[in-house]
Amino acid sequence: MTTALTTTMTALPIVGPFDLREVALMGFGHRDEHSFDGVMRMAFCLDGDYERQVGVEARQFGDRLELQAQSLGDPLSDAEAEALRKQVARVVSLDHDGEAFHQLCLSDPVLARIHMKAPGFRPALFYSPYEAALWSIISARRARSQGITLRARMSELYGAGFELSGTRTLCVPTPSALLEIESVPGLPADRIPRLHAVAQAAQRGVLDADRLRAMAPEDAKAELQQLPGIGPFYSSLIVIRAWTCRCADPG
Repeated sequence: MTTALTTTMTALPIVGPFDLREVALMGFGHRDEHSFDGVMRMAFCLDGDYERQVGVEARQFGDRLELQAQSLGDPLSDAEAEALRKQVARVVSLDHDGEAFHQLCLSDPVLARIHMKAPGFRPALFYSPYEAALWSIISARRARSQGITLRARMSELYGAGFELSGTRTLCVPTPSALLEIESVPGLPADRIPRLHAVAQAAQRGVLDADRLRAMAPEDAKAELQQLPGIGPFYSSLIVIRAWTCRCADPG
């Protein structure tokens, strides 16, 4: 029996120069797009307990980013819709004052030359600390293209897929589904217990984005290194690329 899809529409305000095309084509983790048709497609486990999977189509219209989200089963609650907005805003760096960043760049001769090559560019982040931790385990000591293939294979077998503007877009397994995985073709057997440890950490709230952001970056890195398979390099990746650190905030 196929679970029905429900759709939720919402939007994010854009403050300061922003170009969705530049963000969508940045490439990070498994994302390796080489063209842009006006839609940034995302599929991820929703912030919180990461047990709700959603697919999102993002489109820019002037100073707003319109989001069309698909979810399995019941429509997103008001709280889940707000969590979705916050999560997408974090992913595409719309969770801060872009105009302040723009003015800062213009005030510095070196930064200004770089910034004006793509004034609408903002860094794209991993969908969540949970997703960044999964990528760290899957992609360790292998070419990025192999990591992309393994993520897709795991997501196809144990995650979810969403048709987003004509393109099938895969979402990683939820923590509860991840704990049921015994093997992934092509993934070394010793990675499975590490994936299970990530799932358990997510269930305990260790990988909650707001919780980690409230910590000093060095403390967050130290805690993440308690996970098997996560050393200094990957703990830094999760901290830097999965949420906007307080150390990057003005003041």
